[in-house]
Amino acid sequence: MGYIEKLREIVGTRPLILTGVVVLVIDQHHRFLMVQSDNMWKLPGGFIEMGESAEEAGRREVLEETGINIGSLQLIGVFSGDEYFTKLPNGDEYYPVTIAYVTNDILSGDLKPDNIETQRVQFFKWSIFPKDLSYRDRKILESFIENLILEGRRD
Repeated sequence: MGYIEKLREIVGTRPLILTGVVVLVIDQHHRFLMVQSDNMWKLPGGFIEMGESAEEAGRREVLEETGINIGSLQLIGVFSGDEYFTKLPNGDEYYPVTIAYVTNDILSGDLKPDNIETQRVQFFKWSIFPKDLSYRDRKILESFIENLILEGRRD
Protein backbone atom coordinates (compact mmCIF):
# COMPACT_ATOMS: atom_id res chain seq x y z
CA MET A 1 0.00 0.00 0.00
CA GLY A 2 1.41 3.35 -1.05
CA TYR A 3 1.54 6.68 0.71
CA ILE A 4 -1.66 8.04 -0.81
CA GLU A 5 -3.68 4.91 0.02
CA LYS A 6 -2.48 5.09 3.64
CA LEU A 7 -3.36 8.78 3.79
CA ARG A 8 -6.82 8.07 2.35
CA GLU A 9 -7.47 5.59 5.17
CA ILE A 10 -7.11 8.50 7.58
CA VAL A 11 -8.80 11.38 5.72
CA GLY A 12 -11.32 9.54 3.56
CA THR A 13 -12.36 11.33 0.37
CA ARG A 14 -11.70 14.89 1.62
CA PRO A 15 -9.61 17.12 -0.66
CA LEU A 16 -5.85 16.71 -0.47
CA ILE A 17 -2.93 18.48 -2.10
CA LEU A 18 -0.96 15.81 -3.98
CA THR A 19 2.33 16.27 -5.80
CA GLY A 20 2.99 14.42 -9.01
CA VAL A 21 5.06 14.49 -12.16
CA VAL A 22 4.53 14.09 -15.88
CA VAL A 23 7.17 13.67 -18.55
CA LEU A 24 6.96 14.87 -22.13
CA VAL A 25 9.05 12.22 -23.92
CA ILE A 26 10.16 13.22 -27.43
CA ASP A 27 11.58 10.58 -29.78
CA GLN A 28 14.21 10.85 -32.54
CA HIS A 29 11.43 11.65 -35.05
CA HIS A 30 10.34 14.66 -32.92
CA ARG A 31 7.07 12.99 -31.88
CA PHE A 32 5.75 13.08 -28.31
CA LEU A 33 4.66 10.10 -26.20
CA MET A 34 1.17 9.77 -24.72
CA VAL A 35 -0.58 7.05 -22.73
CA GLN A 36 -4.27 6.24 -22.87
CA SER A 37 -5.94 5.65 -19.53
CA ASP A 38 -9.69 5.46 -18.94
CA ASN A 39 -10.38 6.56 -22.55
CA MET A 40 -8.31 9.75 -22.15
CA TRP A 41 -4.86 10.50 -23.55
CA LYS A 42 -2.31 11.81 -21.03
CA LEU A 43 1.39 12.38 -20.61
CA PRO A 44 3.01 9.52 -18.68
CA GLY A 45 3.37 10.30 -15.00
CA GLY A 46 1.97 9.89 -11.53
CA PHE A 47 2.33 10.80 -7.89
CA ILE A 48 5.62 11.01 -6.02
CA GLU A 49 6.13 8.35 -3.34
CA MET A 50 7.71 9.03 0.07
CA GLY A 51 11.48 9.54 -0.15
CA GLU A 52 11.42 9.72 -3.94
CA SER A 53 12.66 12.76 -5.86
CA ALA A 54 10.46 14.27 -8.56
CA GLU A 55 12.96 13.14 -11.20
CA GLU A 56 13.02 9.57 -9.85
CA ALA A 57 9.22 9.50 -9.86
CA GLY A 58 9.13 10.73 -13.46
CA ARG A 59 11.55 8.05 -14.63
CA ARG A 60 9.72 5.33 -12.66
CA GLU A 61 6.30 6.32 -13.98
CA VAL A 62 7.46 6.47 -17.60
CA LEU A 63 9.00 2.99 -17.27
CA GLU A 64 5.94 1.53 -15.52
CA GLU A 65 3.39 3.03 -17.93
CA THR A 66 5.26 2.77 -21.25
CA GLY A 67 8.14 0.28 -20.96
CA ILE A 68 10.67 3.02 -21.86
CA ASN A 69 13.76 3.91 -19.77
CA ILE A 70 14.63 7.60 -19.87
CA GLY A 71 17.63 9.61 -18.67
CA SER A 72 18.06 13.35 -18.20
CA LEU A 73 15.05 15.58 -17.58
CA GLN A 74 14.52 19.31 -18.14
CA LEU A 75 11.88 21.23 -16.19
CA ILE A 76 8.96 22.64 -18.20
CA GLY A 77 7.12 24.10 -15.22
CA VAL A 78 4.85 23.52 -12.24
CA PHE A 79 1.08 23.42 -12.76
CA SER A 80 -1.35 23.89 -9.86
CA GLY A 81 -4.46 25.71 -8.71
CA ASP A 82 -8.25 25.49 -8.72
CA GLU A 83 -8.45 24.80 -12.45
CA TYR A 84 -6.81 21.38 -11.89
CA PHE A 85 -9.08 20.24 -9.04
CA THR A 86 -9.98 16.57 -9.51
CA LYS A 87 -12.82 14.47 -8.16
CA LEU A 88 -12.43 10.77 -8.91
CA PRO A 89 -15.34 8.38 -9.53
CA ASN A 90 -14.80 6.87 -6.05
CA GLY A 91 -15.32 10.31 -4.46
CA ASP A 92 -11.66 11.06 -3.67
CA GLU A 93 -10.85 14.75 -4.21
CA TYR A 94 -7.49 16.41 -4.71
CA TYR A 95 -5.70 19.52 -5.90
CA PRO A 96 -2.67 18.35 -7.88
CA VAL A 97 0.67 20.10 -7.98
CA THR A 98 2.17 18.72 -11.18
CA ILE A 99 5.85 19.06 -11.98
CA ALA A 100 6.29 18.72 -15.75
CA TYR A 101 9.54 17.65 -17.41
CA VAL A 102 10.68 17.08 -20.99
CA THR A 103 13.26 14.60 -22.28
CA ASN A 104 14.54 13.26 -25.54
CA ASP A 105 16.97 10.99 -23.66
CA ILE A 106 15.41 7.57 -24.38
CA LEU A 107 17.86 4.97 -23.08
CA SER A 108 16.15 1.63 -23.76
CA GLY A 109 12.96 -0.35 -23.62
CA ASP A 110 10.12 -1.56 -25.76
CA LEU A 111 7.01 0.57 -26.07
CA LYS A 112 4.15 -1.27 -24.35
CA PRO A 113 1.28 -0.33 -22.02
CA ASP A 114 1.19 -1.80 -18.53
CA ASN A 115 -2.50 -2.81 -19.03
CA ILE A 116 -3.17 -1.68 -15.45
CA GLU A 117 -3.01 2.12 -15.56
CA THR A 118 -2.49 2.43 -19.30
CA GLN A 119 -4.31 0.67 -22.11
CA ARG A 120 -2.36 2.19 -25.03
CA VAL A 121 0.93 4.03 -25.59
CA GLN A 122 1.71 5.93 -28.75
CA PHE A 123 3.96 8.62 -30.18
CA PHE A 124 2.10 11.52 -31.83
CA LYS A 125 3.16 14.12 -34.38
CA TRP A 126 2.89 17.71 -33.12
CA SER A 127 0.35 18.44 -35.84
CA ILE A 128 -1.95 15.63 -34.68
CA PHE A 129 -2.96 15.95 -31.03
CA PRO A 130 -5.28 13.26 -29.67
CA LYS A 131 -8.89 14.52 -29.47
CA ASP A 132 -9.53 13.28 -25.94
CA LEU A 133 -6.49 14.91 -24.31
CA SER A 134 -6.69 15.77 -20.61
CA TYR A 135 -7.08 19.48 -19.76
CA ARG A 136 -3.94 19.50 -17.59
CA ASP A 137 -1.79 17.94 -20.28
CA ARG A 138 -3.14 20.28 -22.96
CA LYS A 139 -2.01 23.19 -20.73
CA ILE A 140 1.43 21.60 -20.23
CA LEU A 141 1.91 21.00 -23.97
CA GLU A 142 0.78 24.56 -24.74
CA SER A 143 3.27 25.92 -22.20
CA PHE A 144 6.08 23.83 -23.69
CA ILE A 145 5.30 25.00 -27.24
CA GLU A 146 4.99 28.62 -26.11
CA ASN A 147 8.43 28.41 -24.46
CA LEU A 148 9.93 26.97 -27.66
CA ILE A 149 8.48 29.84 -29.66
CA LEU A 150 9.77 32.40 -27.16
CA GLU A 151 13.23 30.82 -27.37
CA GLY A 152 13.03 30.86 -31.17
CA ARG A 153 13.26 27.06 -31.38
CA ARG A 154 11.01 24.44 -32.93
CA ASP A 155 12.30 21.03 -31.71
